[in-house]
Amino acid sequence: MALTKWDYCQYLLCSPLNYTLTNMADHIEGLSHDKLNRTLRGEELTPALLWQSVKEGLVTSANGYLLFDDTVLDKRFGPKIEMTRRQWSGNVHAVIRGIGLVSCVYVSPEREQFWVIDYRVFDPDSDGKSKLDHMEEMLEGVKERNIEFQTVLMDSWYATKEMMLLIDAWHKDATTGPKWFYCPLKSNRKVDDSGAVRPYRPVSELEWSAHELEHGKIVKLHGFLGDKKVRLFRVEVSTHRTEYIVTNDLSQHSTLGTRRLCAVRWKIEQYHRELKQLTGIESCQCRKASLQRNHIHCALLVWTRLSQLAHQTQTTLLPTQAQSPAQLPRSTTQIAHYSHDLCVSPMSL
Repeated sequence: MALTKWDYCQYLLCSPLNYTLTNMADHIEGLSHDKLNRTLRGEELTPALLWQSVKEGLVTSANGYLLFDDTVLDKRFGPKIEMTRRQWSGNVHAVIRGIGLVSCVYVSPEREQFWVIDYRVFDPDSDGKSKLDHMEEMLEGVKERNIEFQTVLMDSWYATKEMMLLIDAWHKDATTGPKWFYCPLKSNRKVDDSGAVRPYRPVSELEWSAHELEHGKIVKLHGFLGDKKVRLFRVEVSTHRTEYIVTNDLSQHSTLGTRRLCAVRWKIEQYHRELKQLTGIESCQCRKASLQRNHIHCALLVWTRLSQLAHQTQTTLLPTQAQSPAQLPRSTTQIAHYSHDLCVSPMSL
């Protein structure tokens, strides 16, 4: 039986701890590490193929959310792995060597369900693209695929003038309906709340009346041309943390409502945590970039299947993944058919 990406996906699902190609070859009769390496290296698994696997199960909504964020796949112990670079990891709270993964997650508020619909591997040395370039590409992909949504939620890293204006221009397209963005600003981001009476000031230095704390205020961001204004909210996340949230939705007049809306953004943090804990996405030790890319793609397919099953059974991904076999199968045939309910295949996705 010829090995396929679905066999490799099923291996990632079944393996409890060790996700290496060597371990897979050791547990499957007639399969060597070199053969497995050549097979996976010969594949070209792209983000477009993930969309093909996800689109049939995606349930869109006129009130849907698009979430954008990135995470770093920890490769501190693999300095010779291609595509790795030193970058900040929010998980480790330090600069580490790893592979950057930028994701687009779609959230349906009515179903309380979310899907990863697109992704990009951050590798500027090979393609010259920044994370902002990847986000713009994925936004264009959403537009081309006519995916219904209303609000874009993103981290402060993506809250650039160009990105905000891109979404705002989309909002002005009468054929697509309103499109809002909500994103936090860095504390040193300069704004003007005086109507050009005073110079621009860092957002953290603004004065706030009781009414403004409850309902927000209209400001102009430094660099915006003409009379383009946005609404700014001061949100107390905790006793030691304050976020300044900006939106082009000028009809939003509630700081509490803004806080609840922005809480949806943590769905993508949940996705990152589950992806790293349950799919072995960080565990591939292959040096070649093509193998790393294919491994990342297959890990995303495994997460997608686990997410589907968790939603069907009304549980979290952890007990769903725990249903996978305690022992690895001994052949590719057993991998493909070991568990009908958990099987990762074109039919299940």
